[in-house]
Amino acid sequence: MSQVPRKEHHAAHHFDDAVQERDAALLGMWLFIGQELLFFGGLAVLYIVMRLQHPGAFVEGSGHLSWKLGGLNTAFLVVSSMTLGLAIRSAKRDEAGKIVPFLGATFLLALSFLVVKGFEYSEKIHHGLVPGKWFSAIGADPSLHVFFGMYFATTGLHALHVLIGMGLLVWLMLRARRGHFHSGYQTPLDLVNLYWHTVELIWIFLFPALYLVS
Repeated sequence: MSQVPRKEHHAAHHFDDAVQERDAALLGMWLFIGQELLFFGGLAVLYIVMRLQHPGAFVEGSGHLSWKLGGLNTAFLVVSSMTLGLAIRSAKRDEAGKIVPFLGATFLLALSFLVVKGFEYSEKIHHGLVPGKWFSAIGADPSLHVFFGMYFATTGLHALHVLIGMGLLVWLMLRARRGHFHSGYQTPLDLVNLYWHTVELIWIFLFPALYLVS
């Protein structure tokens, strides 16, 4: 088992101590998450309005999606949250050798999510289900393009957040390799963990709203 000596974290000059620095960082992250939830909340309201106005289009559109692929992606995100949590636990236990592997596993699960999403997008493009001037599919409901407008807007924005999270994971792995995280300091890990749980939570709402419409 790889171990590193415990190191004390020295707060930045504009903080009184490490505790104040951590509290400020967590507050900032919670404020960021709050505005993200407000943003996606607006999309949720739009989704409700569109679904009430075009119920047939949403039922038909959902039938074009694979709930198995959606479920697989849900599993990827749930397990990735677990591996990220294990990375934090390893830091708290000064098990430095385990931090990077767990972060790497989280990164690979996120990458797997995007690969699956890429296959889904490719299929929709092939069948002319891309909204706007590219929409060429003929459905039973004339408003089918409304559903796929919501699908691409919400899942595309979510995929962007997954991609940003992958960048943050790379940053954490680079810092972990330098031995920055230990039982006395895990603040960046905790911040990314909060962000990643938000990404997971949003998908857990998107999955049934798009893939399980009946």
